[in-house]
Amino acid sequence: MGMKVRLDRWLWAARLFKTRALAGEAIAGGKVQVNGVRAKAAKQIQVGDAVRVRKGPFEYHLTVRGLAERRGPPAVGAALYEEDPATKLLRERLAEQLRIAPSIRYEGKGRPTKKRRRKIDGLTDG
Repeated sequence: MGMKVRLDRWLWAARLFKTRALAGEAIAGGKVQVNGVRAKAAKQIQVGDAVRVRKGPFEYHLTVRGLAERRGPPAVGAALYEEDPATKLLRERLAEQLRIAPSIRYEGKGRPTKKRRRKIDGLTDG
């Protein structure tokens, strides 16, 4: 019978998460599904299982191709799964869009200026 590996260990070995703790958090947060079902960290996975991982805005659809308990170099980690080409393309497109998109970040340095403050007060006083 084929061997099995804990889901959290596999995600870490496949280098989808930097630490096992992060993998565990994602699993606990319901961001990981195995064969379409929310899984627990101790879930034993085997070759052929379908794993969906949500990381931020990205979703990975993977098929387990190999099992590992230990983390190796990136090439070894990448060999543990096969990614669905369609969702990989979507993910790469989204990454590109996010890279190009103007960042919607507050550029102000600390406290507002007097002029800004008056504007803010004008908005809140209604």
